Amino acid sequence: MKTILAALIATAILAPAAHAAGKDGSFDVASLQSSSAKTGWLQVLSEGKPAKAKTAGRNINLSPVPRELIAFTENVAPGTIIIDNSDRRLYHVLGNGVAMQYGVSVGREGFIWTGTNTVSRKAEWPTWNPPEEMRTREAKKGHILPVTMKGGIENPLGARAMYLGSTIYRIHGTNQPSSIGKAMSSGCIRMANEDVEHLYANVTIGTKVIVRD
Repeated sequence: MKTILAALIATAILAPAAHAAGKDGSFDVASLQSSSAKTGWLQVLSEGKPAKAKTAGRNINLSPVPRELIAFTENVAPGTIIIDNSDRRLYHVLGNGVAMQYGVSVGREGFIWTGTNTVSRKAEWPTWNPPEEMRTREAKKGHILPVTMKGGIENPLGARAMYLGSTIYRIHGTNQPSSIGKAMSSGCIRMANEDVEHLYANVTIGTKVIVRD
């Protein structure tokens, strides 16, 4: 037990501060929220034994597609968000040849789109105001949507939302992590709640967002 406590204290002391832009344009990731950091804590608490995968399956906040740091050499400014519809992945470019990759859900057939915009607003546990067009469309299927719904775990927008310009589209959380890696939304980019919280902590208003095929 003393060994475990010592490892926990050392981890806390050595963990870097939350995200910040460096003078060279590089970014530090909010490491205390990273999947690798959480894996490290779990390994310490379980005395090095790997955590059981089935635990994540019961948690609606976790993505079935783990986020990870990857090599990324495209010539875009650090901080840029790139969303690939075909791969169902979101890349947050950190600079120095790396990016954080997240699994996402993109627009289903008839609702997929491409373009460039910026993050115009951020909200924690956002209120959902489904457009009238959506409410009419869903009513024909027998699904009655509310005019408005306050933020919460039952809210389809999940824990965080980043609004894209003046469009109706957002990068937001979801209470349906099973949709991650698929084309199931009405045009918005869905992320598991844990992932959208992680991205939200590292993104500022004005961040460039590129959505491509």
